[in-house]
Amino acid sequence: MGRRLFSLKEIDLRQAIVMRVQDNSAKDLSEVIEDSIGADERALPGLGVLFEMIWQQSTELEQERMVDSLYRHLHHSEHANPSQ
Repeated sequence: MGRRLFSLKEIDLRQAIVMRVQDNSAKDLSEVIEDSIGADERALPGLGVLFEMIWQQSTELEQERMVDSLYRHLHHSEHANPSQ
């Protein structure tokens, strides 16, 4: 079964990002994330979509841990600014 080609008018940004990475291996996904962190701000929507996927599949406890980690980073870190 071949991959269906979509016109840009038919898909939204989330779908385009998912389609771009859905066939990636775990190593490829890791590289996408690593390459996007600290890169041009145009990569941020893609990271947001990937985080959204993680968030939606996480348990309440996992979500609390992520929020706690982010809170600690923002309030207790000398490097809260991600651009540093």
